[in-house]
Amino acid sequence: MTRTIQILPLISIFFFCSTLFAEENTPLSAVEQFLSTETTQNANISLVAKNLETGEIIASHRSNSVLPPASTMKLLTTATALEMLGGDYTFPTYLETDGTISNHVLHGNLYIRGTGDPTLGSQKIGNQMFLYKWVQGIKALGIEKIDGAVIADVSFFDGDALNPSWLWEDIGNYYAPGIFAIAYLDNTMNIQLRSAEIGSVAEVVKTVPYVPEVSFENHIRCTKIQYDGAFVHGVPYSNQRYLVGSVPSNRGIFGVKGDLPNPGLLLARHFIERLREQGVQVSKEESYITEPQVNAEGEKVQRTVLYTHRSEPLREIIKETNVNSNNLYAEQLFRHLGSRISTPSTIQNSRDIVISFWKNRKIDLSSCGIEDGCGLSPIDAVSAEVLLQILEYMKKSKNFDDFYHSLPVAGETGTLRGFCLNTPLEHRLHAKSGTTSKVKSYAGYVVNGKQETCAFAVIVNNQKGKVKQAQVEIQRFLNKIF
Repeated sequence: MTRTIQILPLISIFFFCSTLFAEENTPLSAVEQFLSTETTQNANISLVAKNLETGEIIASHRSNSVLPPASTMKLLTTATALEMLGGDYTFPTYLETDGTISNHVLHGNLYIRGTGDPTLGSQKIGNQMFLYKWVQGIKALGIEKIDGAVIADVSFFDGDALNPSWLWEDIGNYYAPGIFAIAYLDNTMNIQLRSAEIGSVAEVVKTVPYVPEVSFENHIRCTKIQYDGAFVHGVPYSNQRYLVGSVPSNRGIFGVKGDLPNPGLLLARHFIERLREQGVQVSKEESYITEPQVNAEGEKVQRTVLYTHRSEPLREIIKETNVNSNNLYAEQLFRHLGSRISTPSTIQNSRDIVISFWKNRKIDLSSCGIEDGCGLSPIDAVSAEVLLQILEYMKKSKNFDDFYHSLPVAGETGTLRGFCLNTPLEHRLHAKSGTTSKVKSYAGYVVNGKQETCAFAVIVNNQKGKVKQAQVEIQRFLNKIF
């Protein structure tokens, strides 16, 4: 009897501790722990995770709160594009004329009419030798001379090439270029600077590609920093660029990337150069138009298509968009979607088509802020629940394989190469990340230990400390709940 009295309290303590330990490792506890860290305790957070096989909600916190998502916005853009257009879709770019061909002479202008293809001359995907194919296409028609100009027609998008909701800090840098119906060379120029002694102004040596019209007001100084701290400011179609910030000193030639002011015009120039190299005379120099051409009666001027260029399939474009978080590709997709309402395509058209498409599939975006396709706008806003619903919808879609394989893999590829390294989620998590100085977000899929597919979305805004600290806490949280 005495022994029994002594053992019962020990048994009670054992079960109490076991229960406490189990509660500390439940998903609910994982959420509470995630919300109470020094980094996240005062942050705005929306999160949700769901087992798509069983329907179980694994974790949730303010899942319907809309927050700036940064680049996880690209999930919305790429999913919409895949569902509307299909993985086999290719962007057409047309070579057209308003004239006639006789005696080996094209009497009239040659137009390059773009529809938003992001891959022309891209360093990411596509054929960089495409201009030679264009020349061969023209020569195959027997044309030896163009008695007119080569004109870049960018009227498929409206003239608002600059997203008005983007920050001045970003506009003009390579990751926030103008968005045109003709994108070329990733809409990027490399500004070559000569880095010298500390305190000196870094001299602009040249640009690659060479853009003779561009001029610079240069305030970039050489300092003790060991990274690229320079920014390029400018607006589409303007040839003035402002250079500010700092670069490392005594580095010799140092490259800073900015946007191309007028990629369509540069493409027309390079096309003329290739034509002349191959023996096709061109009477006039390059130019561009931003509005559809109409005649005196207000009717659209009809042209004859001479050659059609096709981009890589959409599935490849979307893979580049998501794996490497390519803002240009996302924006070209977003704006192209707007053309399904009307042309010239506008930002408002693009916003409306995305909202209406998902509304018809019972996903309500009415409370979300959709200002662009890439997530660069600080007033973009979506909830973790919306992202989860899109992920769940895509899991059942015929386009799921293309969508799933467009996402970076933890510990392996793209923006997730360093995420969840040496943890149980390495290789098992496919997701899109989003990052600004005050936003860290992830949304995607995890295959759990039972080989069940789960989906999740986590958006953290205004964390304490650096964004890297929020990444560490999200990584720890995901490993706990999965």
